[in-house]
Amino acid sequence: MRRPHVSGFTLIELMIVVAVIAVLTMIALPSYTKYTFRARRAEGQELLLRTATAQERYYSTYNTYAGSLTTDLKFASDTSTNGYYKVTVAPLGGALTSGYVLTASAQLTQAGDACKNLTLDSNGTKSQTGTTTNGRCW
Repeated sequence: MRRPHVSGFTLIELMIVVAVIAVLTMIALPSYTKYTFRARRAEGQELLLRTATAQERYYSTYNTYAGSLTTDLKFASDTSTNGYYKVTVAPLGGALTSGYVLTASAQLTQAGDACKNLTLDSNGTKSQTGTTTNGRCW
């Protein structure tokens, strides 16, 4: 008597497929995470540049820089579009008449980014509080 031909996968074949998928995931996930941090960082950069432009417009009218984004500059919010960054204004050199320092603080999942907080001052100096291990911060 002949045994009928049974098609399918053996347990060994299935375990090999699972192992290959696990290795690919271990390689791909960190790269994807770094990519998402870099992509969301553009949101913080855009907010800082938009705020700096508004600060210069405010200065040309009032001869001092604004201390509040929502009150003085009439921004709807001091956070970025998707909430990954929050901007604060500090005086440069002790008074807002001499300049400002804008700081975009990383929020939510973006707080895990290597660049941490992005800063931009009235002189155009760009910096960050973290490292540049995940590409250029600016």
